[in-house]
Amino acid sequence: MEEIKIFAPASVANVSCGFDVLGFCLDPVGDEMIIRKTASKGVKISKIEGQDLPYDVNKNVAGVAALALLNAHPCDHGFEIEIYKKIKAGSGIGSSAASAAGAVFGINALLGQPYTPHELIAFAMEGESAASGSPHADNVAPVLLGGITLVRSIHPLEVIQLSSPSELNAVILHPKIELKTIHAREILKKEVSMEKAIQQWGNLGAFIAALYTEDFELMSRSLNDVIVEPMRSLLIPEFDSLKKSAIEAGALGFGISGSGPSVFALTKGDQIAKSVANALKKTISPSGLNYDIHRSPINHQGIKVLSNQ
Repeated sequence: MEEIKIFAPASVANVSCGFDVLGFCLDPVGDEMIIRKTASKGVKISKIEGQDLPYDVNKNVAGVAALALLNAHPCDHGFEIEIYKKIKAGSGIGSSAASAAGAVFGINALLGQPYTPHELIAFAMEGESAASGSPHADNVAPVLLGGITLVRSIHPLEVIQLSSPSELNAVILHPKIELKTIHAREILKKEVSMEKAIQQWGNLGAFIAALYTEDFELMSRSLNDVIVEPMRSLLIPEFDSLKKSAIEAGALGFGISGSGPSVFALTKGDQIAKSVANALKKTISPSGLNYDIHRSPINHQGIKVLSNQ
């Protein structure tokens, strides 16, 4: 194989109760990337469409992740990357993760798959670190593995793929303002009270249990963030009104996708997802903000190969 074209999906990180450890993969939203072998060694980004991003491989997350893989697995040829961005940078649905994960997935495929999807996470994290200033896997893990994932540990890296009920759906609303992860992290407190920490641990454990037992009522009670959402929600227009309307329309829970400004709701079934999407549209439309809205089942495959040759 000399060339591969892939679809690198968007993702939702944190999932309310799992800051920096939970994430799930979306289906209809994502970037396309073409990666091909070149005679000259190294990595070159030859084309970027859809966003104004750097071509310098040391400043582009796809390039940083690709170089990390090749530093661990040298070869006698190089790679050229084309990026067709459909996920807006700073949208909160894993734009940098899609680029980083897509780059290492494609290069790994062209190398004959020397690394497993789990092993690729570490290389993709290098790209994420370049984007946000700290290594985290809550977006790249579900993109590479599919479904819902839990990052148990960064050092050493351990990621667990969780069960996901077939009826679970997501609604994503992206207000078209930019909120960079590195800035959204700056407002977070460095310490939290023991009381809030205990609440968050309980919610996280119960949410994971609910995934396996398909207990949607327990899932709903668990989708509660007492640590990060109270601060970050202040940066998102109409957040409280959107949350209220989503819950009233039948959402299991509602929260901030990653560092925002996108927000998400989880629902049982697509019909409720449609109702939630309509309620969110009615709530945000009077504000005059431009926005995108998406409905998606949980994407259990992750990155998809569109073609190869």
